[in-house]
Amino acid sequence: MNGLTPLCPYCGQFSAKVGGDAIYPHRPDLHHKVFYLCSPCNAYVGTHPGTDQPLGRLADAELRHWKSRTHVAFDPIWQRRFERKRAIDPSYKKGMARGGRYRRLAELMGIPRKECHIGMFDVAACQRAIEICQSGALED
Repeated sequence: MNGLTPLCPYCGQFSAKVGGDAIYPHRPDLHHKVFYLCSPCNAYVGTHPGTDQPLGRLADAELRHWKSRTHVAFDPIWQRRFERKRAIDPSYKKGMARGGRYRRLAELMGIPRKECHIGMFDVAACQRAIEICQSGALED
């Protein structure tokens, strides 16, 4: 990030900070959200609620497809873990389950934990994460 907006990983140009209406004109419920958009590449990323911090890297249509598939594979794993542990310990939080599964995924992918988040993945990392999720290696 250049202090202003994230660089587009596809063309190398600075992205533009836009409202949700620029990305999702048909979704008024998202118009208030902040995004970074590279119009020529149609690559964008959302931001953490109430901040200008990107949720990951700008993603084009192909990467958005793979990130979505990765969430479909990964999210049920941490959600099942949360439900199992919460039944035993009511103080167990969703973030603990999600963070623990990301920690294990990082180990299995051989990457630092701080780099292990679907929002930061490229297509190859998404595909590898899906393989790991489907292998059962993240279940306990």
